[in-house]
Amino acid sequence: MLESMGLPLPAETLIISASIYCAATHKLDIQFVALAAVTGAVIGDNIGYLIGRKVGLPLLQKYGARIKLTPDRLLLGRFLFRHHGSGIVFFGRFVALLRVFVALLAGANHMPWPRFMVFNALGGLCWAGGYAAGAYYLGRKVTQVSGTASIAMGLAVAAGLVASAIFLRRNEERLTRQALLEARADAAAQGTSRSPVA
Repeated sequence: MLESMGLPLPAETLIISASIYCAATHKLDIQFVALAAVTGAVIGDNIGYLIGRKVGLPLLQKYGARIKLTPDRLLLGRFLFRHHGSGIVFFGRFVALLRVFVALLAGANHMPWPRFMVFNALGGLCWAGGYAAGAYYLGRKVTQVSGTASIAMGLAVAAGLVASAIFLRRNEERLTRQALLEARADAAAQGTSRSPVA
């Protein structure tokens, strides 16, 4: 729960250790360990989302320029979360660094909460439940498998991040124009809906 809220803690290691302990000693029930892991992940992400929603965007608007988050890039972030937020929230659960910040970013970028909740819950179930079940049924072999899997996943994530960075660099201007047009259309629609009906 704390990791999902935005604190860099070793949740994956905790889930694997508790699951192996269940398999080795049978003093804990794996179903309760998995349930606690999934529940903690989902609740933590919702708290992180609320923190991001309340203070994330104002902080980014105030201090974002220091880390090259210009107003246009903040607008682009909102655009990307609006159109691809489901995938970012779901797959972000499986990337250690992204897992810490994805809920905060989703809240700061005003991703609709019902959609966030669905993909947050699915991601939490697959990630925490998958690690708990895998560690329990593979037992001590999970450390061998997870080492190789972590390297493969790390390489895949690194390749994905490089590809995303290249794509965004090449398409940032076009995507920002799209985001700006969409923001203007939304503002016009809200202005129309607020105008008095004759």
